[in-house]
Amino acid sequence: MGERESLRRGDRVAAISELFVAHHRRLIGLAALLVDDRGGAEEVVQEAFVSLYRRWHRLRDPAAAAAYLNTCVVNGSRKGLRQGRRFTLLVPSLVAAPEVADSAEQEAVTRDELGRVRREIAELPTRQREVLVLRYYLDQSEAEIAETLGISTGSVKSHASRGLATIAQNLKVER
Repeated sequence: MGERESLRRGDRVAAISELFVAHHRRLIGLAALLVDDRGGAEEVVQEAFVSLYRRWHRLRDPAAAAAYLNTCVVNGSRKGLRQGRRFTLLVPSLVAAPEVADSAEQEAVTRDELGRVRREIAELPTRQREVLVLRYYLDQSEAEIAETLGISTGSVKSHASRGLATIAQNLKVER
């Protein structure tokens, strides 16, 4: 390997290391919302970083690497579920810890409500779940979701609307 090739490899390693530090935790959370297992989520994220490393030279814009990782995680999660991997649901908290501690009773109610919402999200069809997770967990716009999933913005709107309606209806029935 020549000196020039070694420098490019070093740049790639440094860039991917920075991306890992900046995005690993967020990507684990994303994958955990799409698959039902922390171990499965970690595997999906690891595969996404390996894929980025292998394809780094094909990346037109290094600034797009985070978006590439998002897409890899969504596709890897979908692939794992399609191949029949069944996991147990483990979802990280989606809300920031409050500065003022709630009472024990309020914490139990909040935990129960979050658990019900998480279960409802997990029961949605794959595409609806993906759209809602990207919208509300990653705070992506409809255009970004469409690009990540390779679908039209109209489809994003449709899947989001159906998913939210299903969750709302099911939560209303449970009460």
